[in-house]
Amino acid sequence: MSFSRSAAPALFFALLSTFARAQQPTPPVAEPPSVPSQDSSPKLTHRPPAAPAPAENPTSIALAVPRGTAIQVALDKEVRIQKVGQVVHGRVVEPIYAFDKLVIPVGAVVTGHITKIETLSAGRRTAAALDTDFSPTRKLDLTFDELVLADGKRISLHTTVTPGSGQVIQFVTADDKSSKKSAKDEASEKAKQAKAQAREAWDNAMKQVTQPGKMHRIERYAIARLPVHPQYIDAGTVYFAELEDPLDFGSEALTPEKASTLGVLQKTSFVRTRLVTPLNSATTPNGAEVDAVLSQPLFDGDHLILPQGSHLKGSVVQAAPARYMSRNGRLRIVFHELDLPDGVQQKVDTSLEGIQAGKGQDVKLDSEGGAEATSSKSRYAMTAISVGLAAASFGGDRDAPGGSNPAGNTSNRVAGGAGGFKLIGIILGVTVHSRAFGAAMGAYGAGMSVYVHFIARGHDVVFPKNTAMQISVATLPAAPEHKAAQDRPPSTTNLDADTP
Repeated sequence: MSFSRSAAPALFFALLSTFARAQQPTPPVAEPPSVPSQDSSPKLTHRPPAAPAPAENPTSIALAVPRGTAIQVALDKEVRIQKVGQVVHGRVVEPIYAFDKLVIPVGAVVTGHITKIETLSAGRRTAAALDTDFSPTRKLDLTFDELVLADGKRISLHTTVTPGSGQVIQFVTADDKSSKKSAKDEASEKAKQAKAQAREAWDNAMKQVTQPGKMHRIERYAIARLPVHPQYIDAGTVYFAELEDPLDFGSEALTPEKASTLGVLQKTSFVRTRLVTPLNSATTPNGAEVDAVLSQPLFDGDHLILPQGSHLKGSVVQAAPARYMSRNGRLRIVFHELDLPDGVQQKVDTSLEGIQAGKGQDVKLDSEGGAEATSSKSRYAMTAISVGLAAASFGGDRDAPGGSNPAGNTSNRVAGGAGGFKLIGIILGVTVHSRAFGAAMGAYGAGMSVYVHFIARGHDVVFPKNTAMQISVATLPAAPEHKAAQDRPPSTTNLDADTP
């Protein structure tokens, strides 16, 4: 009994301490790491240090020459026209790029053949015969079907020759701007260098063509004036052969470093383009849209700025057709937008610095890039000769064979016939003993010469599709930001009525 009394207090205090410990929060107990099973992903108890992000795969760019691209082919030798199917040879005179890679260099050999020779109507033959030409020039259709690269690789082509091409052309550059000292001296000097380089590149490309010598040109001119003569295609005649099927040259990686500089124009640059929209001062209206595509990429050192295939878009700001009294046509175009192949667009300021033109067109560019046809200076000499022959046809005293100067009469009639109807006129002047007839032929020839050279319509400016152009391109300055409202003077409408 005594034990129970003495043990009761101890038991009470033990229960009380146990209850107090139960009221205190239990410290967390670290769980042992779980062992993952083979089919479950492991759970990390600590965040590992950040691993470097994997490099993005570079975009692959197809090195393809798209359908519609024109290969400029210059015939390397003179061709005498004989039959359909006749083989023709030429050389590439404008390099072809795919994005930023040269895939068809200048000098690559191109072969083709004549597909059609025009059949002349009876009316045209008669009109030509009256002008002592019994072998009038006939239009030709050509195609080019094989390309041979410098390494011997042969590429089959399917092409269509652009209408309007097929002439001996030259590269015409704009007149240099004023030579006075100004803040634009550096830009003007760069423009001069760029134009000089463009002319040099064109001249070097044409050196691979067998250029006819002076005596050869005189011989061909004399042959062309014969009543019956063969037809030739001159060496150096340039055709724009448009691809009907694309050409594949593989692909390349577009790295982030290369992509970072695309479209970043830091200064005025000069780009080589080809005209997508054909232009004619007689038919192209003012305001018509114009499109040109970069035929060569633009680099700044090793950095690609504009890839091949970028577009320049603009409009015609002046189109004046040729008019009577020998007034020639004029054409002025301005490009104001640059479109990259990835769709990025930006406003630009441009100027036409150089363009291809047929030698027979006599086109010139002014300092602002406007194109105007010019008249040949030989028209004065040709008209003077015709007028002189007409004056000579009025000489002599009598028409009868027994007159005072029958030899003089004949020579005068021959002079009039030559001025009016060339060889036929000469024959008629010898056989028809009539001074009036010879004088009439001479007067006709002089009148036609004056009409053609000084009264008739002048020449229009014609640039067929795929004409090569050199254009200066500069980004437009950013528009000035509007001033903050607190910088503006308060409006008088907000002033108090007591304010004087």
